[in-house]
Amino acid sequence: MRDEAGHQAESQALEVGARRCRDAEGVRQGFVDFRGYRTWYRVSGEITPGTLPLLCLHGGPGSSSAYFHPLEDLAGRQVVVYDQLGCGESDRPDGVEWSLELFVDEVGAVREQLGLDRVHLLGQSWGGILAQQYTLGRPGGVCSLILSSTLSSAAQWTETTGRLFEALGPDATVEDYDRAHMCRLDPPPPEFAQWQTKRNRDVYHAMWGPNEWTCNGVLAGWDVRDRLAEIDIPTLVLRGGHDACTDEIAQTMVRGIAGAEYAVFDDSAHIPFVEEPERYRAVLTDFLGRVEAGL
Repeated sequence: MRDEAGHQAESQALEVGARRCRDAEGVRQGFVDFRGYRTWYRVSGEITPGTLPLLCLHGGPGSSSAYFHPLEDLAGRQVVVYDQLGCGESDRPDGVEWSLELFVDEVGAVREQLGLDRVHLLGQSWGGILAQQYTLGRPGGVCSLILSSTLSSAAQWTETTGRLFEALGPDATVEDYDRAHMCRLDPPPPEFAQWQTKRNRDVYHAMWGPNEWTCNGVLAGWDVRDRLAEIDIPTLVLRGGHDACTDEIAQTMVRGIAGAEYAVFDDSAHIPFVEEPERYRAVLTDFLGRVEAGL
């Protein structure tokens, strides 16, 4: 933790809790203040009449928002991404007790300091865990939920990913698993490479564990399957056809959330917004438009 004087000096440099800059393309980025540290954010586009911002929660834990770049092309819509504390361009403090509550609180801090009173909330992978936990807290102003390649039970996920890994054969490596179920594009696109280079494995190990099929971190035992019926906002569940988020995992959320919609991207694995960006944007834009028409 920074000393108080240093924190106050930095806070004074923030504009309404955020330090902002604007590039030639109209994209603004900077930092919000969270527990005395800096959480980096990026806002693309402007709010247009009849639309609400899309706030994106990245996967990991401990990865970054770098792979969300294809979503910044949602025509006529503001898209907000940020790097969670401990990874990407955000501060990487030592001695922090990583917890689900910390990251839930960070979502609230980002919304408050960026003035995101009403939003659509998209969570991918671990970001979907975070999105569900945040939404279940009924924070207000979340007008729709997009659960992309995610899960509602850590145990269901590890059982499934363990089976998928074993199916690759006795000599399979983590790299083999990633090529089969994370990103199938060859070579991997720049967004995927950038996402990997900005991650912090210490956060991943603390929150999840050593790999996808072993959860012995903070999230061990996390399970909201019996609470999904509490989610009462329009929800869209998305996954890739080769995703670790299998049909069984996705259907758990689709069946559990009343009225949830469901779409599969047949040529994708875990990040269809990178692997099939045009179709992903089309499906997402259609859903958001229909939600907004009913507000």
